[in-house]
Amino acid sequence: SCVPTENCFVPISEIISVEETEVNKKQRNIGKWQKMTKLHAFTVYYVKKARNHRWRCSDVTFWCVDEHLCNQWIQALKELLEMQKSRPKQLLVYINPYGGKRQGKRIYEQRVAPLFSLASISTDVVITEHANHAKDNLFEVNIYKYDGVVCVGGDGMFSEVMHGLIGRIQKDSGIDQNNPKASLVQCNIRIGIIPAGSTDCICYSTVGISDPVTSALHIIVGDCQPLDVSSVHHNNTFLKYSVSLLGYGFYGDILKDSEKKRWMGPMRYDYSGFKTFLSHHYYEGTIAYQPAKHTLGSPRDKDSCRTGCYICKKSEQQLAEQHKDCGLKHEGEEEWKVIKGKFLAINAVNMSCACPRSPKGLSPAAHLADGSADLILVRKCSRFDFLRYLVRHTNQDDQFDFPFVDVYRVKSFQFTSKLSEDNESNVMDIGKKHFGQFCRDHPTCCCNIVNSTWNCDGETLDSSAIEVRVHCQLMKLFARGIEENCKDEAAYSQSSAEQLL
Repeated sequence: SCVPTENCFVPISEIISVEETEVNKKQRNIGKWQKMTKLHAFTVYYVKKARNHRWRCSDVTFWCVDEHLCNQWIQALKELLEMQKSRPKQLLVYINPYGGKRQGKRIYEQRVAPLFSLASISTDVVITEHANHAKDNLFEVNIYKYDGVVCVGGDGMFSEVMHGLIGRIQKDSGIDQNNPKASLVQCNIRIGIIPAGSTDCICYSTVGISDPVTSALHIIVGDCQPLDVSSVHHNNTFLKYSVSLLGYGFYGDILKDSEKKRWMGPMRYDYSGFKTFLSHHYYEGTIAYQPAKHTLGSPRDKDSCRTGCYICKKSEQQLAEQHKDCGLKHEGEEEWKVIKGKFLAINAVNMSCACPRSPKGLSPAAHLADGSADLILVRKCSRFDFLRYLVRHTNQDDQFDFPFVDVYRVKSFQFTSKLSEDNESNVMDIGKKHFGQFCRDHPTCCCNIVNSTWNCDGETLDSSAIEVRVHCQLMKLFARGIEENCKDEAAYSQSSAEQLL
C-alpha cells in the first residue's frame, strides 16, 4: 500500500534513490495497521516538477507485511537505477566562496550536498582561494577519474572551470590552442553549474531557471546538453573561450565601467548601463564573417532551442557532412562577407542569453548546439531609437525589426576597429610614432574612445581586433536545455499526475 492518497507516476530516469525505511516511527498511528506487529517499508525519492522549470526532491513510502516482497522491490528498483549509465558516481566540485553574495559555500553545504549524498554520489570538494585557482587545479588533477566537474558560483566561475577543462583536454591531446584554425578535441567530461553568483545567465539559458536544487537534480539524473564554444584569437594568440556573449561597444563599455565599481555589488551594472547609454558612443570598424550555411534555422525565426532540439541535431549532422566532403583545409577558402560601418553595439551570442530581466534574451532563436553564433550589429542611430531597441529585450516584440539592426547566423567572424586599420596601414614606423605623438599632444582628441572593449562572458579582452570561430558542441553540461512549457503545467503538478511510479 502507498501512504499518499493520490497516485504518483514517475519514470525511472527521474527517481533519485530508493531506501529501506523504518515504518513504525512514522506510520505507527495509521488505524488499520495498528494491530500488526511488524511492517516493512521503502521510500522512493524522486524529481517533482513544479512551475517555471523548477524541480524539487519529493518522496513516497510503500509498505507491506512481507519482508521478502519488500526487499524484492528495493532490489529491483536499485537494479533499474544502476542501469542508468549516464548518472555520475564521482564528481569534482569547485566552490567560489567570494562570488555573488558570498553564499556559495552555504548553498552547496545546505541545499546541494545532502542531495548528492542521497543519490550516493561521492565528491571531492575544492574551495577556491584566488582567481584561476580552479583553472590551474584542472591542469594538475586526474580529471579522468571523475564523471563530471561541478562549479558553485556565477558565470565567472563557470568560465574558469570551462577554460581549465577544455584547455586540459587540448593539452593532453597535443592541440595548440594558439592556432585559430586548430580543430579542437571535444570535451566529454560534463560540467554542472550550481548557480550562486550575481549573474547566472548560462544556467538560466540552459535549464530555464537559476535555482541550486533544480541544477543539482539535473546533475543527479545525469542529464547531458552539448554546448557550442567560440574561440577568440588575436594575431595567432589565444585569448578566451566564449559560450554566451561577445559584446563590443555598448556591452563592452558597461563592463569596463562597472569593473571600477565592484563595491556597488550587482547594482553596478544598472548604474554603468545608464551611464553608458547616456554617453552614446559609437565605434567605427570592419566586420568580416562566414555565414553558417549548415544550420536549418535563422535568427529571426520563431524556433527557440528546446530540449532535444531538432535544429541542433540536424545542424550537427550537416556540419559533419560538410567537413567530410570538403575537409577542414578548405574552410578558410569559404565565402567571407565584409561590412564596414559605425556601430553602437556589436554582439555575438552562442545562446539566447536569457535572464530574468530579459526572458527571451539578446537573440531569442539562438541555439545551444548548432555550431553557429548570432552576430547582431547595431549601427549608429539616435539615442531614442537605441532605447527602443534595448526595451525590446524585455518584451515579446521582434527586437531585430529596426532599419539600424542587422543579424546574421555565422560560424566565424573577424573584427578590426578603425584605429587598428589605420595603424596597420601606416606600415612605416615613423607613421606609427607620429600617430601616437598626435594623440599624446592633443588631450581633447577623441582617439582615447576610438576603441571599445570586448566583453567576453563578463570578462574584458585586451585586444579590440579579434578573430572568432564557433566549435560545434565542444563541451557538455549537466542540463537538458529548456523544456517546452506546458500551459497546463500548474494544473498538471497539482492534479498529482506527477509522472510515473
